Amino acid sequence: MEHERSFQKQPTIFLNKKQGAGKASKTGRAERYTRNVGLGFKTPREAIEGTYIDKKCPFTGNVSIRGRILTGTVMKLKMTRTIVIRRDYLHYVRKYNRFEKRHKNMS
Repeated sequence: MEHERSFQKQPTIFLNKKQGAGKASKTGRAERYTRNVGLGFKTPREAIEGTYIDKKCPFTGNVSIRGRILTGTVMKLKMTRTIVIRRDYLHYVRKYNRFEKRHKNMS
Protein backbone atom coordinates (compact mmCIF):
# COMPACT_ATOMS: atom_id res chain seq x y z
CA MET A 1 0.00 0.00 0.00
CA GLU A 2 1.13 3.49 -0.76
CA HIS A 3 1.41 5.98 2.08
CA GLU A 4 2.65 8.83 -0.08
CA ARG A 5 0.73 12.00 -0.85
CA SER A 6 0.66 11.35 -4.58
CA PHE A 7 -2.58 10.60 -6.42
CA GLN A 8 -3.48 6.95 -5.92
CA LYS A 9 -4.92 5.09 -8.89
CA GLN A 10 -5.04 1.57 -10.23
CA PRO A 11 -2.85 1.28 -13.35
CA THR A 12 -5.43 -0.91 -15.09
CA ILE A 13 -8.22 1.72 -14.89
CA PHE A 14 -8.16 4.57 -17.42
CA LEU A 15 -9.44 7.76 -15.79
CA ASN A 16 -9.45 10.13 -18.79
CA LYS A 17 -12.65 8.96 -20.45
CA LYS A 18 -14.75 11.50 -22.37
CA GLN A 19 -17.85 11.05 -20.19
CA GLY A 20 -17.72 10.78 -16.42
CA ALA A 21 -13.95 10.89 -16.07
CA GLY A 22 -13.07 9.16 -12.81
CA LYS A 23 -16.52 9.76 -11.34
CA ALA A 24 -18.82 7.18 -9.85
CA SER A 25 -21.00 5.40 -12.35
CA LYS A 26 -24.77 4.95 -12.09
CA THR A 27 -24.26 2.32 -9.39
CA GLY A 28 -22.67 4.96 -7.14
CA ARG A 29 -19.17 3.47 -7.08
CA ALA A 30 -16.02 4.36 -8.97
CA GLU A 31 -14.64 1.84 -11.44
CA ARG A 32 -12.36 -0.73 -9.80
CA TYR A 33 -10.15 -3.53 -11.12
CA THR A 34 -10.51 -6.89 -9.37
CA ARG A 35 -9.77 -10.38 -10.56
CA ASN A 36 -10.36 -14.01 -9.72
CA VAL A 37 -7.06 -15.50 -8.54
CA GLY A 38 -8.26 -19.11 -8.81
CA LEU A 39 -7.18 -22.06 -6.64
CA GLY A 40 -10.52 -21.95 -4.82
CA PHE A 41 -10.03 -18.46 -3.34
CA LYS A 42 -12.96 -16.04 -3.48
CA THR A 43 -12.27 -12.36 -4.01
CA PRO A 44 -13.03 -10.62 -0.68
CA ARG A 45 -15.78 -8.01 -0.51
CA GLU A 46 -13.25 -5.41 0.71
CA ALA A 47 -11.26 -5.89 -2.50
CA ILE A 48 -14.36 -5.41 -4.66
CA GLU A 49 -16.01 -2.55 -2.80
CA GLY A 50 -13.01 -0.97 -1.06
CA THR A 51 -10.96 2.04 -2.09
CA TYR A 52 -7.44 0.88 -1.23
CA ILE A 53 -4.71 0.81 -3.89
CA ASP A 54 -2.13 -1.96 -3.55
CA LYS A 55 -0.12 -3.17 -6.52
CA LYS A 56 1.04 -6.24 -4.56
CA CYS A 57 -2.46 -7.43 -3.68
CA PRO A 58 -3.37 -10.65 -5.56
CA PHE A 59 -7.00 -9.52 -5.94
CA THR A 60 -6.53 -5.90 -7.08
CA GLY A 61 -2.89 -5.76 -8.17
CA ASN A 62 -0.49 -7.51 -10.49
CA VAL A 63 0.63 -10.47 -8.35
CA SER A 64 0.08 -14.07 -9.37
CA ILE A 65 -0.38 -16.81 -6.78
CA ARG A 66 1.90 -19.74 -7.46
CA GLY A 67 3.73 -22.43 -5.55
CA ARG A 68 2.57 -23.63 -2.14
CA ILE A 69 -0.24 -22.13 -0.13
CA LEU A 70 0.62 -21.84 3.58
CA THR A 71 -2.11 -22.26 6.16
CA GLY A 72 -1.82 -21.42 9.83
CA THR A 73 -2.98 -19.10 12.57
CA VAL A 74 -1.69 -15.55 12.81
CA MET A 75 0.33 -15.05 15.98
CA LYS A 76 1.90 -11.57 15.64
CA LEU A 77 1.49 -8.54 13.41
CA LYS A 78 4.14 -6.36 15.05
CA MET A 79 6.69 -6.26 12.23
CA THR A 80 6.14 -4.04 9.23
CA ARG A 81 5.02 -5.97 6.13
CA THR A 82 5.61 -9.29 7.96
CA ILE A 83 3.43 -11.57 10.05
CA VAL A 84 4.26 -14.58 12.21
CA ILE A 85 2.06 -17.62 11.67
CA ARG A 86 1.90 -20.81 13.72
CA ARG A 87 1.62 -24.14 11.90
CA ASP A 88 0.46 -27.05 14.06
CA TYR A 89 1.13 -30.63 13.02
CA LEU A 90 1.20 -34.13 14.49
CA HIS A 91 4.41 -36.16 14.80
CA TYR A 92 4.17 -39.94 15.08
CA VAL A 93 6.21 -41.68 17.82
CA ARG A 94 6.57 -45.34 16.88
CA LYS A 95 7.60 -46.54 20.35
CA TYR A 96 4.32 -45.44 21.92
CA ASN A 97 2.19 -45.90 18.78
CA ARG A 98 0.85 -42.38 19.26
CA PHE A 99 1.01 -38.88 17.81
CA GLU A 100 2.39 -35.85 19.60
CA LYS A 101 1.47 -32.24 18.90
CA ARG A 102 4.19 -30.01 17.52
CA HIS A 103 4.27 -26.54 16.00
CA LYS A 104 6.49 -24.23 13.98
CA ASN A 105 6.40 -20.44 13.87
CA MET A 106 6.99 -18.98 10.41
CA SER A 107 7.36 -15.38 9.35
